[in-house]
Amino acid sequence: MKSKTLSFQLSIFESLAELPKAEQELINHALKARENAYAPYSDFKVGAAILLENNQVVIGSNQENASYPSGLCAERVAVFQAGAKYPGIPILKIAIVASSDKTPNRKPAAPCGNCRQSIFEYENRQEKPIELLLMGGEGPIYKCHSVKDILPLAFGSDSLEQ
Repeated sequence: MKSKTLSFQLSIFESLAELPKAEQELINHALKARENAYAPYSDFKVGAAILLENNQVVIGSNQENASYPSGLCAERVAVFQAGAKYPGIPILKIAIVASSDKTPNRKPAAPCGNCRQSIFEYENRQEKPIELLLMGGEGPIYKCHSVKDILPLAFGSDSLEQ
């Protein structure tokens, strides 16, 4: 038997002011997108903003549905919109802001498994890492170099090869 340890490095910024201006602006786009979230059931609103290689910013917000599986997360709304509107343009960064209006969380929320897998598909296809900036309602911002950092042993196209 062999044993293997998987780990990654996470950068933690105590405030928005510590980030470079371009990343502050991307998070501000995600904050604005969060305002358009439709979350009447969970009251957990999420906004996402994507910076593309052509300097365009694409946003998304979570859209719930009384039939829970029918809703869509902010990250996938933004990623799919970027793919539809700017096909073939690499995604450089995704800022994700998530919090409840009732009780702002002080800890960033990472993308769910479905969103991680969807982001990974784009990262794998473009053969370039996609940085993640994660923020809660207040508090620190986490920065990950790549979605692969938070999705070890990802299922990709090479998993389908026989």
